[in-house]
Amino acid sequence: MHIISGSTRQMLARWFVNVALVAISIFALIPIGTTLLISFKGEQDIIRNPPNILPCDTPTQAFAIGACRWATEGYHRVLAPKPTSDRPWGFSLTGNMVRIYIPNSLLYATTSALIVVVLAGMAGYAFSRYRFRGHTALMTAILAITGIPLLTNLLGLYQIGIILRKAGLPFYNDRIFIVLVYVGFFLPLSVWIAKGFFDTIPRDLEEAALIDGCTPLGALRRVIAPLAMPGMMSVFLLTFVNVWNEFIAGYLLIAKNDLKPAMFGLYEFIGQNIINLQVVAAACVLIALPMVILFLFTRRVFFRAMVEGAVKG
Repeated sequence: MHIISGSTRQMLARWFVNVALVAISIFALIPIGTTLLISFKGEQDIIRNPPNILPCDTPTQAFAIGACRWATEGYHRVLAPKPTSDRPWGFSLTGNMVRIYIPNSLLYATTSALIVVVLAGMAGYAFSRYRFRGHTALMTAILAITGIPLLTNLLGLYQIGIILRKAGLPFYNDRIFIVLVYVGFFLPLSVWIAKGFFDTIPRDLEEAALIDGCTPLGALRRVIAPLAMPGMMSVFLLTFVNVWNEFIAGYLLIAKNDLKPAMFGLYEFIGQNIINLQVVAAACVLIALPMVILFLFTRRVFFRAMVEGAVKG
């Protein structure tokens, strides 16, 4: 009977994990790559049978790399302004995606994420460092709230917004209201995440700072906050991405098209261009582009937070 050594088992395990990760990555990248390629294809290249991966065919050759052509009409249509009497050549039915919908989502996502980081940081620090009456019950309640879908609360939020609007407060159909909705929905989970990161920071560091003459607030600002920065960045990214991808709240709680988020713009754009896959794919690429850029600039901090959380947790 052949006995496999420990080093061989470890090598086989690493090989299996690497193969599985490569397979999962390919499976996840296929839809993204397909959408990107379709956004640069002409209509004839998209519907041709058999399909081609790249639009590089010539009348005499099935594939010629030198003949590759990249159509950008889809992006022109997405970025074109609304047709007016002064500019009748504008042929985008939903207006300028870059001028209206994407900036709205950037504003909502950034504002909501910053507010959530501040509130979750303070609450997470308090729950991590202090024990008070009702501590466990309150944390359990916060955890239970995270399981309530946003959709189940939208009707009540809609009615509350209308009532406050009639009272003269700028809530329903207003940027402030939708930001407060996002903050309220994503804050409970962020509090749990922040508490987990504060729990990994040794109390001895804070006590040493207090012995050296720091006030509690000074120790929090000079010692704890820098160590918790990767965790707070994770909270920011999680909230930002969730708000960016959220559709139903922006669809129901905002009536003005000029205040709608990017996901509503994509939904409306798809509805008006459903037969033109090139235009739809171009809109999808533009909507996803800010997320890709954000991840590229923050990937090191994000990976550091994930590794530290896994090791210390």
